[in-house]
Amino acid sequence: MSKGDLYDMVIIGAGLSGIGAACRYRTEFPDDKIAIIESREAIGGTWDLFRYPGIRSDSDMLTLGYDFRPWVGDKTLADGKSIREYIETVANEYDVTQIIQFDSKVTEMNFSSDTDVWTLTITDAKSGEPRKLRARIVLSAAGYYKYEKGYTPHFEGRENFKGEIIHPQHWPENFEYSGKKVIVIGSGATAVTLIPEMAKTAHHVTMLQRSPSYIASIPAKDKIGNFFRALLPEKTAYKINRAKNIWIARKMYSRARKNPQKARAWFRKKTIAALGPDYPVDKHFNPDYDPWDQRVCIIPDGDFFTVIRDGKANVVTDHIDQFTESGIKLKSGKNLEADVIITATGLDVIFNGGADIKIDDKPISISEKFGYKAMMYSGVPNMISVFGYTNASWTLRADLISQYAVRLVSHMKENGYTRAVPVAPKNMPQNPWIEFQAGYLQRVMDKLPSQGDRHPWLNLQDYKTDIKLMLEDPIEDNVMELE
Repeated sequence: MSKGDLYDMVIIGAGLSGIGAACRYRTEFPDDKIAIIESREAIGGTWDLFRYPGIRSDSDMLTLGYDFRPWVGDKTLADGKSIREYIETVANEYDVTQIIQFDSKVTEMNFSSDTDVWTLTITDAKSGEPRKLRARIVLSAAGYYKYEKGYTPHFEGRENFKGEIIHPQHWPENFEYSGKKVIVIGSGATAVTLIPEMAKTAHHVTMLQRSPSYIASIPAKDKIGNFFRALLPEKTAYKINRAKNIWIARKMYSRARKNPQKARAWFRKKTIAALGPDYPVDKHFNPDYDPWDQRVCIIPDGDFFTVIRDGKANVVTDHIDQFTESGIKLKSGKNLEADVIITATGLDVIFNGGADIKIDDKPISISEKFGYKAMMYSGVPNMISVFGYTNASWTLRADLISQYAVRLVSHMKENGYTRAVPVAPKNMPQNPWIEFQAGYLQRVMDKLPSQGDRHPWLNLQDYKTDIKLMLEDPIEDNVMELE
């Protein structure tokens, strides 16, 4: 097998992050040879994969969209199809669609210290045939979960259920649920998105949760933002509205973390106002963790609360004993009948698309490394990984990382460097990579890199801090070694 073509930059993933990075890089370095490696046959990543009813963003579109190519629309949250079309449009406008290699999965990355070049082994999704290509810089925007399957815990008696069991990550095309009794297992963003949409035609929908989540309603349309759009030039209105949304999100998060009891009381008050004083809010909407220990579920115009109030859906807080022929038996002894069970039980997290990583043919484990600015790894040269925010729009951080990548490559070109590797100080304490209690991350925390006790080894998930770290601090910071 040949060593493969040499590229200046290889981006793994043609989703929201990968396309954004490619646009940034191509704009800055139009003559460089770059490629996007995409394991699936389409652009869009999450927004092409997920096709369940009601799929939409859970962040406002002014911050989920690219700041170099503003989202145009009056809705605060957008449906999955519109987001997918937006990504495709931007890819075409910036002429990066043609550099995507579809149906191509990166299975191994091997860095050579002799040449300062990565050799990537890529497996063709259809033929299974491997091929090679080489890259001076690798930017992994492959997402953080397995596209092949979602996370589903073991359910006793699952095989006994006579109806259909569906994970939202693999929604059957044209699946008909009208007039059917539906149980949605889970209480996260997917569940609260699915239920209002399914409740429109289903006989009834039950959300079955082990424990509650925080849910916040926001206006489906941003009246203040749309006012500015009508009054001001488009670019000016966009900048003002985007800055407004970023400020509001950071302020709400900061206040919730500083005074969690006050924040908890605020959520309780809003939920009672939405569901009425007689609804058992403390049973079904009183999480056992503080706000933003896990991501808050966002719903437009209270649609999730509306279907509960109207009797089209209900919430059951209990534990599953076993599946039965006709539904689910709970630990309390209660039986829930169903024609369809939706397992909205989360994601199966992996880093860097699950590729094996080697340096000079020797396997390395990312879990043994420290995260540098939460986007590179100690001792791993010329490799950047994209991971967005858990407390704000994913794209906000993804775009900062893309801009840092451009800065790093520019600095290397200007100074004749071919290798950039962050080196961690000796004896720095190893802390969990991120302070976040969501189950999908807790299940794999031992497989993730560590966080240190000082910058730039912290992962604070703070936009203002990251602007300084990625856009303002010097590339040569006595941590990044360049040769």
